[in-house]
Amino acid sequence: MMEEKTTTDREPDPDRLLALKSLPQEIMKRLTKEEVNAFLFEEVWPDSLQDKLMGYLVEEGQEE
Repeated sequence: MMEEKTTTDREPDPDRLLALKSLPQEIMKRLTKEEVNAFLFEEVWPDSLQDKLMGYLVEEGQEE
């Protein structure tokens, strides 16, 4: 039986971690543990996380 890796078993992408740390404190306070884990580890984020980060997201290929 293959064991599933949990978020505690893997290291987050350094760029994602830096981006998370760069968010304003008022945004960080609103994020749930699940949303933080999604931010750091998931390719597809829940709608709630996308909504909270709406003003900070950049579409892929649209970077300034």
